[in-house]
Amino acid sequence: MDSAFETGSELTGRVIGAAISVHRELGPGFLESVYESALCVELECLAIPYTRQVVVELGYRGRPVGEGRIDLLVDGFLVVELKAVETILPIHEAQVLSYLKATGHPVGLLINFNVVALRRGVRRVVNGFSR
Repeated sequence: MDSAFETGSELTGRVIGAAISVHRELGPGFLESVYESALCVELECLAIPYTRQVVVELGYRGRPVGEGRIDLLVDGFLVVELKAVETILPIHEAQVLSYLKATGHPVGLLINFNVVALRRGVRRVVNGFSR
């Protein structure tokens, strides 16, 4: 197995663990921005590098048409999109996949903090690779 993929799998596991720590302490019911800030604190404590609110330039037929924002880009390649919604919808997963396609990054996490058990709120989204 490719060592970069193993590193990516390890990183996704560490980020999910960090999100679980945040969820255990805060629980559901807060705004997405609260979870984003808390997850950033947790990532810093774990010495996991990240960038917050990364602007993604969007193009169409070679022309710029707008921009999107990735909640967190972890270690330069893991896209993390955070939600605090009743239910993860297909459009939320499509949003992450669109960010992956726009940036060329291989994998993303969609994390919904508005759940009783966080494991039910985590989705892994892969760009162009089999799961």
